[in-house]
Amino acid sequence: MEILDILIIGAGPIGLNCALEAKKNNLNYLIIEKGTIVNSLYNYPLYMKFFSTADKLEIDEIPFITTAPKPGRQDALEYYQGIARQKNININLYEKVLEVSKDEDIFQIETSKSKYFAKNVIISTGFYDIPNLMKVSGENLEKVGHYYTEPYPYAKQKIVVIGSSNSSVDAALETYRKGAEVTMIIRNSEIAPNVKYWVKPDIENRIAEGNITAHFNSELIEIKENSVIFKDENGKINEIENDFVLAMTGYLPDFDFLKNSGIDLQGDCLQPFYNKETMETNVPNLYLAGVVCGGKDTHLWFIENSRIHAKIIVEDILSKN
Repeated sequence: MEILDILIIGAGPIGLNCALEAKKNNLNYLIIEKGTIVNSLYNYPLYMKFFSTADKLEIDEIPFITTAPKPGRQDALEYYQGIARQKNININLYEKVLEVSKDEDIFQIETSKSKYFAKNVIISTGFYDIPNLMKVSGENLEKVGHYYTEPYPYAKQKIVVIGSSNSSVDAALETYRKGAEVTMIIRNSEIAPNVKYWVKPDIENRIAEGNITAHFNSELIEIKENSVIFKDENGKINEIENDFVLAMTGYLPDFDFLKNSGIDLQGDCLQPFYNKETMETNVPNLYLAGVVCGGKDTHLWFIENSRIHAKIIVEDILSKN
């Protein structure tokens, strides 16, 4: 029975960084990933641009070379998947981790394909896999999407976009420019202040000139086959014709998986417990890395500020040997 020094769950940028750090320190490691390398980035909108500049997305001091001021999805895929190839990172792809349990000092990790044993486990699973559901009637209709990739399917269609985050604004602008009739239903009184600074004036101007309709301080009530019903800021109930709903309401970590792994979840935000100095959870030798650390507050951690987690974790593991 082979016992790994570290098993890493998730081959996103931070999971890859953990593997690189383990490799540099001659630790026997393996990444298990349910999809492809940097699977969440692969599922981003095709034309998405990052907030961060390329240097802030780098891992293990490997230069991220791009001519664009802000790297896009394809730039990032080329960079991170290129690292995985060049560094020959040990990854099992299209294999889902089902359960993490512990027998004395050894973890047993059961997957969709096999069983593994490890002294330490790092969970670096991100949050992009579980949509934050609106819990309204009709949300399960085929015309409702919680993920947006590109605008072309929505040409000449009546689109409702829920929310005013970066993903909502991108979907609204791109579908509008491909001929969709776009209506935004927004709980707040304005476009979210954290929308990319070069995009925010664009959406505000399109709303001001009437090319995109926005209902602020409003709430979606029901989705029907050919319409949606919402309550506007005056409390009036409105029904408008609709072909597709893009519910850009955010995403959540897999809290059931974290809880079943023995990790304590705290407060209304269900923030996983971990020691900020070591990234170790309440389960000894079980660590968290990356955005999964934030619970429902998925905006707290991103590539730029969680790259350091790999070094912190591996240093703690080495200190125990």
